[in-house]
Amino acid sequence: MSCSPTPRFPENPFSTRKTRPGAIPYVFPLGIDCEAILTRLAQHDWRGAIVGPHGSGKSALLATLIPAIKSGGHLVVHHELHDGQRRLSEKTIAPKDDADVVIVVDGYEQLSRWNRMRLQHRCRRRHWGVLVTSHGEVGLPTIFRTGTNMELACRLVRELLPLADKTISDTDVSAAFTRHEGNLRETLFTLYDLYESRREDR
Repeated sequence: MSCSPTPRFPENPFSTRKTRPGAIPYVFPLGIDCEAILTRLAQHDWRGAIVGPHGSGKSALLATLIPAIKSGGHLVVHHELHDGQRRLSEKTIAPKDDADVVIVVDGYEQLSRWNRMRLQHRCRRRHWGVLVTSHGEVGLPTIFRTGTNMELACRLVRELLPLADKTISDTDVSAAFTRHEGNLRETLFTLYDLYESRREDR
């Protein structure tokens, strides 16, 4: 009989598993909620863009919206694009015979201009919805703009840290947030490293 070794430390609260989109609920601005954004999307025939800078919560917002879109009876086909991915495979865009489809593309600006136009044309022709994230205007109605601020960053960090854990202070959050010019994703990466270094020193 063998036993797994007991880890020296509990999991870092800023690990990717705990900070990836969907792991942290999206924090809506005052007066805005999931239903309000879906109403805007529906008003534009389910065609729209979530626009915002790097690390401002676009993917996290998508992770909140997708289950709500599905619960409304739509088939969601989610594509997450990465640097250098200039096109979508025709076979994976969406099922051919399903009319009530919403194509979701996270990182839409990665596609070439031609492939964006081609996708939009295909969605219009088949009466599919299309919801994308982008850093700027991409020819679709902007249904929401994401943004960050110091208060939001501190709130997220307090929610991630175990109760009474003072390893990371608001000053640490402020320094990382300022260094990364409001990019929450990079801020949390920096705090992961800082948390590791401090607990190793204990």
